Amino acid sequence: MGEENKVILLGNWSSPFVQRVELALKTKGIPFEYVEEDLSNKSALLLKYNPVHKKVPVLVHNGKPVCESLVILEFIDETWQNGPHLLPKNPYERAKVRFWVAYIHQLLESMAKLYTPDKEAREKALKEVHEKLRVLEDGMKENFPGGSPDVRAKKLEILDIMMIATVGSFKTHEEALGVQILDPERNPLAFSWVQALNELPVVKESNPPYEKLIALLQSLKESGMKFYN
Repeated sequence: MGEENKVILLGNWSSPFVQRVELALKTKGIPFEYVEEDLSNKSALLLKYNPVHKKVPVLVHNGKPVCESLVILEFIDETWQNGPHLLPKNPYERAKVRFWVAYIHQLLESMAKLYTPDKEAREKALKEVHEKLRVLEDGMKENFPGGSPDVRAKKLEILDIMMIATVGSFKTHEEALGVQILDPERNPLAFSWVQALNELPVVKESNPPYEKLIALLQSLKESGMKFYN
């Protein structure tokens, strides 16, 4: 890969936002260099490329940084036209997908609220997560009736990437929190969709190590520290 086309991803192993970008790059077949960031001791490189939020992920292409995962996903799709497209070409279909991308992003924000030592606050957050999953389930059935987990799993598109990065590790979250997040009876489409995606080699490669993630989540639950930095 020529220096003019060099791609660097600054990330952290536990970040679902970073997982989104990693999956997009691999789906598009884009070679990249991964740089692991210690978020408790942020590097000069991270502070240089993301001086505003000082967070990962940061994608550096041709020496130019792009920040914020949703912005990066669209940048990747627009910059590398070859390979599978993450977003539909039809403007209306693309608008529908963007809406649900934003909605799944909100679901992740709701899941972050689960990590609190306050039991009452956790129960309230869990109800919020279940309600968002219910709306998502109905929305997928209504807006994408031709799709199914098996069809989508043949190649990752942006909704697949969002879904797997948000609830792909749901079993880990359930064990850490002692609650049920994704119910196969209440959310049959979402459950089967995630299960199918989790079988893909590219997804297995990107999922955080189970035991390592469990340990992190349990410590965050007890401390009340913010999960998604």
